[in-house]
Amino acid sequence: MKIGVLVGREETFPPALIKEINSRQSVVRAEYVKLGGVRMAEECEYDVIIDRISHEIPFYRSYLKTAVLAGAKVINNPFWWTADDKFFNYSLATRLGISIPRTILLPQKAYKEGVVSESLRNLKYPLDWQEIIDHIGLPAFIKPYDGGGWRGVSRVNTFEELMEKYDESATDCMVLQEYIPFDRYVRSYCIGKKEVFPMPYDPIGHRYLVVDNYLDPATEERVRRETTLINEALGYDINTVEFAIVDGEPYAIDYMNPAPDADWWSVGSVYFKWLVEKVADLAIETALHGEPTLKAHRWDELLNNEIKRAGAD
Repeated sequence: MKIGVLVGREETFPPALIKEINSRQSVVRAEYVKLGGVRMAEECEYDVIIDRISHEIPFYRSYLKTAVLAGAKVINNPFWWTADDKFFNYSLATRLGISIPRTILLPQKAYKEGVVSESLRNLKYPLDWQEIIDHIGLPAFIKPYDGGGWRGVSRVNTFEELMEKYDESATDCMVLQEYIPFDRYVRSYCIGKKEVFPMPYDPIGHRYLVVDNYLDPATEERVRRETTLINEALGYDINTVEFAIVDGEPYAIDYMNPAPDADWWSVGSVYFKWLVEKVADLAIETALHGEPTLKAHRWDELLNNEIKRAGAD
C-alpha cells in the first residue's frame, strides 16, 4: 500500500514523516506525490494522500478531488476544506457551546472586474460602522474570512486604523473580531480527531513555548475536549485550534488550519517528534483500515459523510 505526501516549502517535516512511515514494519510505504498532466477520471496510485499545500495550488486541489473519486483517502478531505471558511467556523462552534469572541462578517471593500453597482443592490450602504464597533469594541482584529493562521491579520486600536486596514483589504472578504486580553495562549494540535497536544504559543512573537504545567488541569481538559469537538464537527484529521485564555476561560480564536506548520525550526524538537509520530500513525492506520473519503458519487455525500459520522457518534 502506498501513501503519497503532497507538500509545499516545508523542509523538515515531509522527509521526516516519510522516513518515519517507511521505518515501521508495515506493508505501507510513503513517497512524495509527483504530478504532470492529470487525465480525466484516471485511477490513483495512492491509497492515502496527505495534503499540505493544495489550499495554495488550485491544480493540486482539483487533482485531490478526482483522486477521492478514484478511491483515495485524502487527509484532509478536500471537499470539506474547499467549502470551509472562518466565519462559518465561528458560527458552528458557537452553536456547539464553545466560547468565541464576538465576530462580524464585513462586505468586501472592492470587487473583481465585472461587478457593478447593480450587482450589489442587496448590500446596505454605507455601513453603520458605529453599530459594528459598538458590538465588537476596540481594540479588535480584522482578518480574511477564508485564511488560515495569521495571514492578513491586523490589530486595530482606533476607528482610523480599522478604516486603513479595511481599505487595504481590497477584494478580500474580512471579519472583525473582538480582542480577548488573554493571559494564556495555546495552539492545540489535533491528529486523527483524538490525539490532542495543547502547545503554549506566543502569538506576538509567533513562536512555540515549552512550559511545564502551563494550564491548570481543568482548563487543559476543556481545551482538549473542545479541540476534539471542533475537529469532529469540521471533519478534519489534521488541524490546530488556537485558544486565547483569560481567567481560565478558553476562547477559540482560529481553527481553519488543516495544514498547520510542522517544521522543526517552527515547532521545536519536542513538538516536532510528537507530530511526526502521530501523523505517521494516522497515515498508516488510514491506509490499512480507514473508511474511504468517498462512499458514493454524489456531491452531498462528499460533504456530508463527515457530518453524518459525527452525528452518529
